[in-house]
Amino acid sequence: MSTQTTTHCQEYETVSRRTFLGRGAQSAAALMLGNKIMALPSWMPRISLADPHVGPAGDTLVCIFLRGGADGLNMVVPHGDDEYYAHRPLIGIPRPDDNRAVDGRTVDLDGFFGLHPALAALHELYAAGDMAFIHATGSPDESRSHFEAMDLMERGATENGDYTGWLARHLATLDSGNSSSLRAVGIGDMLPASLTGAVSSTALQSIADYHLNGRQERVGQMTNLLQTLYEQNQDMLTAVAQQTFASIEVLSKIDTEGYVANGRPYQENEFGQAMHMVAQLVKADVGVEVACIDLGGWDTHVAQGGTVGTLAGLLTELADGLAAFYEDLQTQMGNITVVVMSEFGRRLQENGGLGTDHGHGNMMMVLGGGIKGGRVYANWPGLHDEQLVGPGDLAVTIDYRDVLGELIQQRLNNPLLSDIFPGYTVNPLGLAVPH
Repeated sequence: MSTQTTTHCQEYETVSRRTFLGRGAQSAAALMLGNKIMALPSWMPRISLADPHVGPAGDTLVCIFLRGGADGLNMVVPHGDDEYYAHRPLIGIPRPDDNRAVDGRTVDLDGFFGLHPALAALHELYAAGDMAFIHATGSPDESRSHFEAMDLMERGATENGDYTGWLARHLATLDSGNSSSLRAVGIGDMLPASLTGAVSSTALQSIADYHLNGRQERVGQMTNLLQTLYEQNQDMLTAVAQQTFASIEVLSKIDTEGYVANGRPYQENEFGQAMHMVAQLVKADVGVEVACIDLGGWDTHVAQGGTVGTLAGLLTELADGLAAFYEDLQTQMGNITVVVMSEFGRRLQENGGLGTDHGHGNMMMVLGGGIKGGRVYANWPGLHDEQLVGPGDLAVTIDYRDVLGELIQQRLNNPLLSDIFPGYTVNPLGLAVPH
């Protein structure tokens, strides 16, 4: 493993505690703001926004972040490019017509690109025209640092300055008349950086937690106690409490035990249960406009594997969760958009540990009834040595903000892209149908 790789991995381990604390503070700030922008202390970052666009809420956006730098080249495989196999003789995914393959081969999409066999469950969604893939996409950031890349991508920026997230800016610039305390939710113990800012946001680990084991009287007792504690303090902390009270009231009414999913069952893993929770919120019609889910473990420097192994296990979890969600919410998919992204891709050349080091260009996935699916959107740069960037990485030819910006404008009904991605002009790909 290279010195650069070792440094990044140490960064991932040692900075995570500091990042956790920092994001905890960011999450608290997001919660404190409630539904209205309140007076902030001088040290807290600000954003100058235009008057909000007034219009109906569009799709519910489910944003899935693959943390650790997912290997897009082994997820959406460029099997039509011989250089892919020249650089990955051991972990490359066999071509669709490779009869020598023992443990699986690429599931063809369009004659040039195909899916890792562990993602085969997504081919049906793709064939139905509800799923699209975008390749050679990503951020212009070339730091190859997990936390710098994640930070810039979640802020929707290329420079330091404003520390609000792109999703928070979207919600702050769209007046949809939605006063729900669950307008934006992060599934987990803290909000992602993309939701940091002036918007009502809630971090959830389990809807059942808000039920207090089904004892409704405990909800009332706890609420009364907390209201007594906070009623003398008309400050930002009180706003946090009121946000919590409102969330408790809404979530305690959702029947989690009686919920029956349509189609295939959700798997009993973290991602499957997160998708299950979002489905319950959508079906309960509690006003969720944005839901964020993290799926970690993608930093595959060693023993990544090819058709089987570490990456294949992660892809199976991802595909099962997406397919179960799609089948469960089939009648609602016309008003749901799912986007899958990661902070950067992996190096083209496999390393000596049968893994891949930090790279640059990657892929994205988009799913929904308003997506012009059944195709891979790509301006393919090629994989010859002279076509690679940095130490040997896939080039970025489609900025990730082009994908997100088009979804925001066409599916979420928010035209104020210059406020959501300041300093950047979105170039739509034509992948979304206007809502």
